[in-house]
Amino acid sequence: MDPTLLSILMVVALLGAIFLRAPIGLSMALVGAVGYTSLSSFAGLQAYLTSAWPDRFLSYELAIVPLFILMGNLATHTGISAALFGASNAWIGHYRGGLAMASVAGCAMFGAISGSSIATASTMTRVALPEMRKHKYSDALASGCLAAGGTLGILIPPSIVLIIYALLTEQNIVKLFLAATIPGVLAVIGFMLTIAIYVRLRPDEGPSQPKASLSVRLRSLREVWHIVSIFVIVLGGIYGGFFTPAEGASVGVFLTALAGFLTRVLTLETLIMSLIETAAATAMIFVIIFGADLFNVALALSRMPTTLADWFIAAEMAPMTVLLCIVAFYLIMGCVMDSLSLILLTVPVFFPTVMSLDFGLLPEYQAIWFGILTLVVVEVGMITPPVGMNLFIISAIAGDIPTRTIFKGTIPFIVSEFVRIALLISFPALSYWLVSVW
Repeated sequence: MDPTLLSILMVVALLGAIFLRAPIGLSMALVGAVGYTSLSSFAGLQAYLTSAWPDRFLSYELAIVPLFILMGNLATHTGISAALFGASNAWIGHYRGGLAMASVAGCAMFGAISGSSIATASTMTRVALPEMRKHKYSDALASGCLAAGGTLGILIPPSIVLIIYALLTEQNIVKLFLAATIPGVLAVIGFMLTIAIYVRLRPDEGPSQPKASLSVRLRSLREVWHIVSIFVIVLGGIYGGFFTPAEGASVGVFLTALAGFLTRVLTLETLIMSLIETAAATAMIFVIIFGADLFNVALALSRMPTTLADWFIAAEMAPMTVLLCIVAFYLIMGCVMDSLSLILLTVPVFFPTVMSLDFGLLPEYQAIWFGILTLVVVEVGMITPPVGMNLFIISAIAGDIPTRTIFKGTIPFIVSEFVRIALLISFPALSYWLVSVW
């Protein structure tokens, strides 16, 4: 069979399996195995599995993933989310819509510890949603800001998905972490402006509350100093070159556990629970990596990525037109696939195409720009139906808030995300400026 035709059939078969709700890792692995065997041989597939996979899963860089997941799970079980929300609420909660803004700020700070969108959304919802409902916030605003704020975990360093992108494209993890800082800050600012506009138009949905006293504010800072210290030590140490990302993740795990034990919040039971949850999450990610790698190797044998890049060049399409087509694809597919699977599936195909186009940037900056832009676009899929994971997480935790209401509350934040995407496309330096001066 013609390799190009076979690659198209592979993609169609995979999309069909996804729409039928088959496990994404298993689907990619099976389709990839059949494609690899058709393009090479079964013996070739066996040789690939026995030689390539030990190197992949025993790699030093991949060890970063379970370490940061463990750090996030420890943070979840040590009450860090409540302290972060409490501090944010003490300082900005008295403004109209202030509790919603405090929730976004708490999500941003917790995302900087956990590196996971799902963990950020679920943990902060348990803490902030009851408080907002208690103060008569509308269900749409309360759930919408938490769903949107949860997406910050995927971009604000240390991000698990950003680490996977770095491994797929052989980019420097530290530089990608640094590059994500400005887009992450833009997201926080955009969400807070969205809340401010929302409550100005609908003041009854986000009422103000009494201003906290100075003593309460200072006490709230005392409760989060250790969290800020962990963040500064881990990311500051990585950026400063004092230790590698893997060593930084190890330091973060140790400091988070130490803080939990010293504050007597982390018990042996919660430690064991954190380890079990980390093992389960790591196994799930590794299965998806296994399937995606096999599928992408089969696509590489069919020369589909190269053929696609050559086709765009031959068509003489403007580079920006190609980029906008890729962004549109991510926005659509993000509605039906989770972020990690989408990144693993598409980046090996789209990355060579983007890197073959001339955007007037240095290759390193172009790779960083595309990575940050991809993650920002994928974020939108976390809060859009039918597979917006954050929507279902908040709906499950709240119990009595329909998913429809949550989606209605996220619409203003989706508009804010589109503005941020437009800014990143129009001004690529927002993604790599900090790297250029580092």
